[in-house]
Amino acid sequence: MKHILSALLLLAWLLPIHAPPARADKASEVVKLTIHDTIQPITADYLQRGLDEAARTHAEAVLVSMGTPGGLLDSTRAMVQSIERSPVPVIVYISPSGSRAGSAGFFLLESADLAAMSPGTNAGAAHPIIEGGQMDAVLKQKIENDAAAFLRSYTERRGRNIEAAEDAIRNSKSYSDQEALKLKLIDIVAPDDQTLLAQLDEHPIHRWDGSTTVLHLRGATIRTVAPSLRERLLSKLTNPDVAVCLLVLGALLIYLEFNVPGTIVPGSLGTLFVLLGIFGLNLLPVRHTSVVLLLAALVMIVLEAKFASHGVLALAGTISLVFGLATLVNGPIPEQRVHLGLALGAGLGFGLISFWLAYIAIRARRNKVLVGPQAMVGGLGIVRSPLAPTGQIEVRGELWQASLRGESALPPGATVRIRGVEGLTLIVEPANDSI
Repeated sequence: MKHILSALLLLAWLLPIHAPPARADKASEVVKLTIHDTIQPITADYLQRGLDEAARTHAEAVLVSMGTPGGLLDSTRAMVQSIERSPVPVIVYISPSGSRAGSAGFFLLESADLAAMSPGTNAGAAHPIIEGGQMDAVLKQKIENDAAAFLRSYTERRGRNIEAAEDAIRNSKSYSDQEALKLKLIDIVAPDDQTLLAQLDEHPIHRWDGSTTVLHLRGATIRTVAPSLRERLLSKLTNPDVAVCLLVLGALLIYLEFNVPGTIVPGSLGTLFVLLGIFGLNLLPVRHTSVVLLLAALVMIVLEAKFASHGVLALAGTISLVFGLATLVNGPIPEQRVHLGLALGAGLGFGLISFWLAYIAIRARRNKVLVGPQAMVGGLGIVRSPLAPTGQIEVRGELWQASLRGESALPPGATVRIRGVEGLTLIVEPANDSI
């Protein structure tokens, strides 16, 4: 019994030495997201999808490479909430050199667990703007205070400079990478992703829930999560210029379908383009008064094709169309508004085509009838049987009963000009007598 017990003790002592490790150390992984676009609902969906993927794969961190002129405040709030709730630490990195985090981008930079910038980048100028115009004093103060409180609510908790951050809102202050670092608005300046991760290895961070986490990024692999095909397509549709082009082109194709019924293809494509344009505009802040202008423009242009107003309706419709398109999207930054050049080009182009179609319609109304006996008035015929004063003549290869006017008789082969129609009888006179 003593020998058996000794053998068991020896085996228990040797097992840890010779047993294989439970699992090899796994290299840490960093999920990288790239946001180089305006901040809008599709951007918020992309960020949330990337954070969910990082949580699912237990990534060490999420690296958000960002460069943006700004965007919509509602989407910004949603993205800040996603960053705060993320179980994986989030690093927002303004890169590459020359990029900026303007307006909404500054809010996102300050919300990150770790904020970083490349040399030659800038961030700030976060003064809120609505409807692309000026605000009255009371409304301006309310919106400024709300935006400032929103920024303070997480900047203080992240341990960053509240006064400098708030100055970017109230005074539209913008900071270079070195200025932001000195003012403790960011944590680090690094020239590229690998250098950034190397500098952040073993870096402790304070999470939103109050816990402290140490990043282990040495030898970490970077896995890029690119926007999906759906997100890329929807992002293009949320470009105001693209949405307006689709809307105008679709309306023009439908208008052509009304003028040339039965072609089907213009109407089908036009309906598709209009629906895509409306879908894109649905994700953007749209002025309802501009929508009324567009509807009025379409009504006047359609009426121009139905009633001869000598271009007055088409002109009024074109002016309404240009103003409606130019003011349609009231985004907070120029990138989220319809450019004036595009509005002028699309509106005037649509108007010129409308004038052209109206001219064709008016000219068609003024032309004489080209079918039936009335179409032969003024034409020439050849006498086939003696006209004394009635007989038969040949017109366009057809024989018609004719009655001679002003002459007693004409022999076969003579040329006559048709001056009128009475029933099925043509009234004719000698051709050489006509002017």
